[in-house]
Amino acid sequence: MKVLVTGATGYIGGRLVPRLLARGHAVRCLARDPARLQGRVWRPAVDVATGDVLDPASLRAALAGIEVAYYLVHSMGSGHDFHARDLAAARAFGQAAHDAGVQRLVYLGGLGDASTELSEHLRSRHDTGDALREAGVPVTEFRAAVIVGSGSLSFEMIRYLTERVPVMICPSWVFTRIQPIAVRNVLDYLVAALDVPDSTGRVIEIGGADVITYGGMMTGYAHVRGLRRWLVSVPVLTPRLSSYWVHLVTPIPASIARPLIEGLRNEVIVRDPSARTLFPDIVPMDYAGAVAAALSNLEARSVETAWSDALATTQGDVPPVTLTTHEGMVIEQRQQRVAAPAEEVFRAFTALGGRTGWLAMNWAWQLRGLLDRLVGGVGMRRGRRHPQDVRVGDALDFWRVEAVEPGTLLRLRAEMKVPGRAWLQFQAAPQPDGGTLLTQTAFFAPKGLFGWLYWYALYPIHGLVFGGMIARLAERATDTRRA
Repeated sequence: MKVLVTGATGYIGGRLVPRLLARGHAVRCLARDPARLQGRVWRPAVDVATGDVLDPASLRAALAGIEVAYYLVHSMGSGHDFHARDLAAARAFGQAAHDAGVQRLVYLGGLGDASTELSEHLRSRHDTGDALREAGVPVTEFRAAVIVGSGSLSFEMIRYLTERVPVMICPSWVFTRIQPIAVRNVLDYLVAALDVPDSTGRVIEIGGADVITYGGMMTGYAHVRGLRRWLVSVPVLTPRLSSYWVHLVTPIPASIARPLIEGLRNEVIVRDPSARTLFPDIVPMDYAGAVAAALSNLEARSVETAWSDALATTQGDVPPVTLTTHEGMVIEQRQQRVAAPAEEVFRAFTALGGRTGWLAMNWAWQLRGLLDRLVGGVGMRRGRRHPQDVRVGDALDFWRVEAVEPGTLLRLRAEMKVPGRAWLQFQAAPQPDGGTLLTQTAFFAPKGLFGWLYWYALYPIHGLVFGGMIARLAERATDTRRA
């Protein structure tokens, strides 16, 4: 089919596109800024239309020749008026789809009993589906609760709270029942809808195999991670106060956390079992399995695809240090322009370790290696196989070479004992003036509260060690060129 995907730069849309392509569909993506799709491996296989769901004139070309359109747009992060914006956008899109002769819309909304007093967030999700239907185009509306997948907003909120806080002060909403669903099952339903005509024009409730509480999600997550967590219930903790706590503990801003938390008072479970009848081949995962699958993104191979998005940079001004989080990782990045070709910069950072050392505060590296040996780790005794050449699988002191792209990239995985998992990556990007943009990034996936304390306790030392290292690498590359 000829399919349009809105929200392709978002969490669900970005994962849906490659699945549709794998099924042989012709995919067009609608994006306000097509540049945000650069770097996606599937970008060359799709048609991209520039447009905005709030700009009806821009939708005509995007919807021309389309048979089915996926509506995966949500305005919650745009301000307090997100409900009105959602409705205006849905009406504009539904009318444009009708005018273009689109046969069907597929929309992902939120679970919740419409006969109860829903939060503004959940009411907006239901009203958006109604607004899409107003123009007369048949809509398949899937309704889901918390989507369990690394990077999912609701799941990441639970994930960060559980990782960072061993004793959680919890309001009454922690005991509200919920039916979370794995992101892979959500995608299964979205893709399968194209092959199930009977799903057209219906509201379909989807959920995982387990009905639990939000507290159960937290303790279940902790169990999968091997953490011990305690929940302490308190009678009063307003959504506003809760959102400030989430803002403090997690990367999620209070403006987004508050409408989510207000929705947690509503029970969100599947009441209509028609999904099982319409899609008998889709077997929903249980919560523990969904969490385990989401956490697999912390494995190097899985996280690798997300790193490129987190490390995207422009040719403009280069910030010297960036500290952020992505996919549950702390990312500490430094960049420096070097007056030497990329080949020389690559040669400088692939010579690290062994007799060359780590260029800045070598005594600190040696001390860290000694401490690692004392607790049974590999320490710094392994050196390196060759003074200059590196290949995947090589040991570099207490690092292991995980990826090498000749002339461009070196990624090392830490094998010392740490409360989590760590990587150190170097990239050399050629610049138009003949120089190079050197990017040095430390990644850390902390395990539990101690992991976070470990990272931030060492952050001042990182400033000296990693800051000095990137400066010395630039000097070595420049000196080599002069020689």
